[in-house]
Amino acid sequence: ADTQALTDNARNPEKVSDNIHEVLLDYLAVGISPRTNMIALQSHVPELFEITSYLANLVTLSRLERNPTVKEEIRQRGFERNIPVGFLTYPISQAADIVAFKTTHVPVGEDQLPMIEFSNEIADSFNRAYGTNTLKRCVPILSSCPRLPGLDGKTKMSKSLGNAIYLADSNDEIQRKVNRMFTDPRHVRLEDPGHLDGNVVFTYLDYFDEDKEGLAELKKRYTKGGIADGAVKNRLVSVLVSIIEPIRTRRALLEREPEYLEAVLQDGTARARVIAKSTLEEVRAALGVARF
Repeated sequence: ADTQALTDNARNPEKVSDNIHEVLLDYLAVGISPRTNMIALQSHVPELFEITSYLANLVTLSRLERNPTVKEEIRQRGFERNIPVGFLTYPISQAADIVAFKTTHVPVGEDQLPMIEFSNEIADSFNRAYGTNTLKRCVPILSSCPRLPGLDGKTKMSKSLGNAIYLADSNDEIQRKVNRMFTDPRHVRLEDPGHLDGNVVFTYLDYFDEDKEGLAELKKRYTKGGIADGAVKNRLVSVLVSIIEPIRTRRALLEREPEYLEAVLQDGTARARVIAKSTLEEVRAALGVARF
């Protein structure tokens, strides 16, 4: 979604361009197969922009400003009232991304549920306004993973906020980042009882550590006192390295195949355009603007 990324990086397009390569590598390294998935570049599917412009006519400014996800992102970025128009309206673009492909199920985090609701509102509004069933409603697919906090424990983990662990991070980088993680400020001395609530390290262990029995014992020892934060962090480092290291290895191998990466992106984008073009033709017909 490079065009969407430009909504708050318009003066730093190189960052967006560089991240196209990084995101593609991440997708492929974790096992998303181009044989069964279309990995498309948003900026190269112009049909999406035309659909977005038509949908924008059905949305009010007040509705965009009420979107809780957008409100929180505006707060995080310190826009106040100096909000780029593109940023405020990016939910319309997201809705176009969904409806253009007749999407019925969308994997999201719980913080994106308002976006799914918004997309369905637009689809319903369009269909009512033009007496059609062109645009489809969708349902969210929520991960079993909770919304992970960032390293600082204050906000969600996010690349844009610089508080994330990356799939390309080396073992040393993972160690450094985990060492920065928020634990329990009251756990000053080794013998002090530790607290689990709000402890980012244990939040990550709860999800990623498959040794639930050993983790339960660690929690018991930590809450009684007698175990250092460093020992808990080292356990998390070991867990994360075991997950990320094979992904990072696959990622490094893929990075040596630039022609393959470019082919994946071009093929996925071409396939996506076929579907988006078909939907656009239906949208134009419903609007009565399909003249020639």
